Amino acid sequence: QVQLVESGGGLVQPGGSLRLSCVASGFTLSWYAMSWYRQTPGKQRELVARISSGGGTTNYAESVKGRFTISRDNAKNTVFLQMNSPKPEDTDVYYCNALGGVSGSEYWGQGTQVTVSS
Repeated sequence: QVQLVESGGGLVQPGGSLRLSCVASGFTLSWYAMSWYRQTPGKQRELVARISSGGGTTNYAESVKGRFTISRDNAKNTVFLQMNSPKPEDTDVYYCNALGGVSGSEYWGQGTQVTVSS
């Protein structure tokens, strides 16, 4: 059974830090590009960061460049999003996404809430 399980969300103060984790099971993580998206209810889901299957290439939304870092540990089937100096506008539900494999399969996690507030 394919699963992506996010964790690490919660309440964080502006300027603090938070690390999200996404543990994958049921498929070979190293065959997939991994991404973090975020979404506010009623709005379109937004790409936050993406990392290639081997980890050599990363891409970020302009709004998080220099503050967030995506990384992966294929041996532990886990992808991370390190959020440094978060801002109130980073408040959202964050989703883990896997895209790739032999047939271009796509999987989503259930999401984890991040709230940035003092």
